[in-house]
Amino acid sequence: MGIEIERKFLVVGEAWRAQAGRRVRMAQGYLNDHAAVASGAQKASVRVRIAGETAALNLKSRELGASRQEFDYPIPLVDAEALLALCVGGLIDKTRHYVTVGAHLWEVDEFHGDNAGLVVAEIELGTVDEAFERPAWLGAEVTGHARYYNLALAERPFAHWTPEEKEGC
Repeated sequence: MGIEIERKFLVVGEAWRAQAGRRVRMAQGYLNDHAAVASGAQKASVRVRIAGETAALNLKSRELGASRQEFDYPIPLVDAEALLALCVGGLIDKTRHYVTVGAHLWEVDEFHGDNAGLVVAEIELGTVDEAFERPAWLGAEVTGHARYYNLALAERPFAHWTPEEKEGC
């Protein structure tokens, strides 16, 4: 069983771009919807992701917060393309930028399409309370806010948020 310990933050400004190493365009969708997972009717999200020339099927348990069960399985690209056509809600289109700060690798997701304007940074940690260097471009932590999860963004994209919900983004 895989356990993911990940914290998510908003990104402030553009300074992170100068620190970015590689980047990968990603398309992803979900085979179940946010409402079913949020209500507890389903206990995990099921995601299909194409990242560059690779593809994976991913299952993530429904807990809010930094620690969740996660299972990731490589699949053929042609299968992923077929599965994306079966997804509910919208598809997530984003570019993931990899930024090393201190001893950690940050994944900065710059969203496109209906989620354009939203940029979040995620860091995977070994323990929930592991210390890490906070870059100057790191904004508010949104780890426990479900609306920033990709599953929620597929169903209700950033373009549909109210001005109050977008405040601080």
